[in-house]
Amino acid sequence: MYKQDLDRLLQNNSVPRAMVLFGENHFFIDRYAHRLSQIEGASVLNLYHDEYDFNSAKAHLSQGSLFGDQNLLIVKHEKKLPKAELDTLVELVGKNDDNYFIYCYVGEDIKSVDTAFKGSHAGSVRFYNPSAGEAGVIVVQEARQSGLQLDQRAAMHLLEVHNNDLSLACNELSKLSILNKQITIHDIDENVYGLSELKLDSFHIKIIEKKEFLHDLKFLLETGLDEVFIITSLCKMLTELYLFNTVIKVNGFADPIAVLGYKPPPKIVEERAKLSIKISPEGYKRGINLLLDTELKMKSTGSPDQESLLLSALLKLQSIL
Repeated sequence: MYKQDLDRLLQNNSVPRAMVLFGENHFFIDRYAHRLSQIEGASVLNLYHDEYDFNSAKAHLSQGSLFGDQNLLIVKHEKKLPKAELDTLVELVGKNDDNYFIYCYVGEDIKSVDTAFKGSHAGSVRFYNPSAGEAGVIVVQEARQSGLQLDQRAAMHLLEVHNNDLSLACNELSKLSILNKQITIHDIDENVYGLSELKLDSFHIKIIEKKEFLHDLKFLLETGLDEVFIITSLCKMLTELYLFNTVIKVNGFADPIAVLGYKPPPKIVEERAKLSIKISPEGYKRGINLLLDTELKMKSTGSPDQESLLLSALLKLQSIL
């Protein structure tokens, strides 16, 4: 089914008790998972990413409640769960009217992700990215719900700043609400990270994923960022990824508080965690040393052309990682 179908089921209070939410838009996946999980008095088990354990999930849906409450299982993962395990969990929901299961699949390969969710007690929803106009309306709605005054023009500008990423735009609303006033385009420009910062983050990821980056590099240099700043910011990104890699190995999951000291949007955490495990310990060591050596050369008297030195370092880094 599609989002509008799920909306109708929610209005009629007839949503299937076992649901898989997937698709291109993670904002909608998180938003509707939250709406579906509002079951008063339910015993809830959240299993996110590496926390997922089939035996724990099965035990939660198999247990009876002494007080007659419902059992709700929420699983969020970027990897497809084995169909046999999903079949079992969906079957347990079908056998007990007090059981609920929400599977949030945030991976890219959506083929056959919903095959286990069949029957009258199960369903699936694929979320597509909204049009620019629809996204603007959603941002305005989210702002109103949080008591923030934001008109359509300001909402569209906020989306534009964040490359039309609905999750990032909505996450800025709490920051803007501190101003305690009608939010204007000027307020957004003054208080929200601009396009160059977002382009810089995208640029870092392209370097690490060994993708073509020359167009992005040209854009960053034209916006006024200098070569030394680009090198030091990339070194900072690589260091953060190394810390994510270490925390995942120690704890079994990505803990952004331990690495960054704060909790960024889930999509950012997922992205960092995926990138961090793609690089070997030797790759981190050689890559960070290369960037530090390059920074030193750039700051030394009589250093060669900065842009050429930067380009050479970036190409070497891609061969190392």
